[in-house]
Amino acid sequence: MKRVFSAIVFLTILGLFTGVEEGLAQQDPQFTHYIYNQQTINPAYAGSRGTLSVVGLHRTQWVSLDGAPNTSTLGLHSPIGKSERIGLGFNVQRDEIFITNETYIDVDFSYTIDVSYKGKLAFGLKAGAQLLDVNISETTAFQQGDILASSASNIDNQFAPQVGVGLFYSTDKFYFGASAPNLLQTEHFELSDNDNQTSSVSLAEERIHYFFSSGYVFDLSDRVKFKPAGIVRAVSGAPLGIDLTANFLLYDKLTLGAAYRVSAAFSGLVGFQISDSLLLGFSYDRETTELRRFNDGSYEFFLRYEVFKGAKRLISPRFF
Repeated sequence: MKRVFSAIVFLTILGLFTGVEEGLAQQDPQFTHYIYNQQTINPAYAGSRGTLSVVGLHRTQWVSLDGAPNTSTLGLHSPIGKSERIGLGFNVQRDEIFITNETYIDVDFSYTIDVSYKGKLAFGLKAGAQLLDVNISETTAFQQGDILASSASNIDNQFAPQVGVGLFYSTDKFYFGASAPNLLQTEHFELSDNDNQTSSVSLAEERIHYFFSSGYVFDLSDRVKFKPAGIVRAVSGAPLGIDLTANFLLYDKLTLGAAYRVSAAFSGLVGFQISDSLLLGFSYDRETTELRRFNDGSYEFFLRYEVFKGAKRLISPRFF
């Protein structure tokens, strides 16, 4: 029983990001500020801001829980050429959880066409690499001869290619995105028993994640805008992830909002447009599951800086 429990604990924790067979698959990192961080999951978003946009984000999840996830991203994207139909982007993401470290490096390409007087549809392609480290030597076996301690070895900078696609439709008031950031299912490692026979719970792999996001901006008055938004995350072997967000933009400067991650957490959000170029934001999540008893919530910080050419600027700051 100790051997079984040891394997289940390790594989469940590792499966939070890599996804493990036998029903232990989980989802990619999730963000409360997904509205401002869409390039991470959708390459078609690259260039949609109409200017060079740089976004940095850090998420500390489940504070005070040992081995809990920490995620940092840094991305930039911009339209290129006079027509601004082509968008290019670059994104780096670092995930740390328990004994695993993952680094993603991606390049994004998008091409936009006009589909109506106000509507634009962008097609995106993402290409990049994942580097995986797993420090299995830092774990302690429950008993001598444990399958994890006797058969598994550390993983150092294991390379896996990534190819993703996406669509992004937008107007001044509305957007809808659909994407699969990585279409490749990459196997990471195998654990074997003492007779060098593959274990029935041995295979870890990246699974295809699908994302669908949308939002709309309502002008409640000259000084107040309201935008409901949502995102759906789907991956085989894990529950459907749904985030619902309601943000208010006051005087084109202050953003206040709340979010609900279905069957998972409530969140409070705040953002401040310091200048035409600089936007800062913060959010706090509190679990609604039994996990709330073992942590002090999750924190997320983000910064967006945009470089405008000449007199070009945003007359009214966009929500997305």
